[in-house]
Amino acid sequence: MSSRLLEIQDLCVSFQTPQGVRGAVDHVSFSLEEGETLGLVGESGCGKSVTALSILGLVDTSTGVVNSGRILFKGQNLLGIRPEALRRLRGKEISMVFQEPMTSLNPILPVGRQIAEPLMVHEGLSKTEAYASAATWLERVNIPMARKRMKEYPFQLSGGMRQRVMIAMAMVCRPGLLIADEPTTALDVSTQAQILTLIEALKSDFRMSVLFITHDLGIVAQTAGRVVVMYAGQVVENAPVTDIFDRPAHPYTKGLLNSIPRMGMHSDKSGKRLQEIPGSLPTLAKSMNGCRFADRCPEVFEPCRVKDPHMILIQGMQQARCWLYDA
Repeated sequence: MSSRLLEIQDLCVSFQTPQGVRGAVDHVSFSLEEGETLGLVGESGCGKSVTALSILGLVDTSTGVVNSGRILFKGQNLLGIRPEALRRLRGKEISMVFQEPMTSLNPILPVGRQIAEPLMVHEGLSKTEAYASAATWLERVNIPMARKRMKEYPFQLSGGMRQRVMIAMAMVCRPGLLIADEPTTALDVSTQAQILTLIEALKSDFRMSVLFITHDLGIVAQTAGRVVVMYAGQVVENAPVTDIFDRPAHPYTKGLLNSIPRMGMHSDKSGKRLQEIPGSLPTLAKSMNGCRFADRCPEVFEPCRVKDPHMILIQGMQQARCWLYDA
């Protein structure tokens, strides 16, 4: 049987803005089982990446603060441990692949050194041993001429190769949890498919869990077993991936699904076109009453503008934050 690896409980994160302190993550709760791939989905700015950064203790403390909540990893509250202990855990037991490698890789260090460094820090390997292992990992993530690439700098590699380097860096210490934050966004379709296949293969080989952050439900359908949908800092739906696609509950989830491009949609004689969700995500500066999706929701009614709904169990393992089920 699987056991719970990560549990986020009532996480609240806020940031200082010109308009004052505003919440970016509002009482977010979800869990991740050992060996599971969980998709964390939502538009840019909904709080997905801030949630992930909070797990690793990487929220920018000059403007941001974790106000409350607990982040349990193997039963240990990461928000309550000393910074030194968190640094030992980061990269060894929990690793992260960031969205844009050019801002995450050090531009003045060869990629081989950047992959070898976690092995020297966390595993105590000698420089020779670490560099040998780094070269092996470059081969494992399907980078050709790995020995030659060890000496190259990030700017000398293609976008796909840089992302593979990031994956190698994240995997060298064989973590139990990999957080993949939009790892395919800037890549072409064929390279995107290769990266997804690579992550799935590594997950299977090392029996790790994956938190896959994306705005693309098409990617979620390929990778995840369960989906958490976020909107404006809140979780609005949490369900197995089959339920999300077969019977989406929250109007925002329905809107995301309707906006997925489909073959022949532009030429459909019935006049069907790609649908969009009207309006835009509310900003941190906006004070919000009631349901945060109310201004964009096609099913809005009176309670939605008055009071924030709670997460409701609909059926099976499917939950949604919506007055349609809580009225």
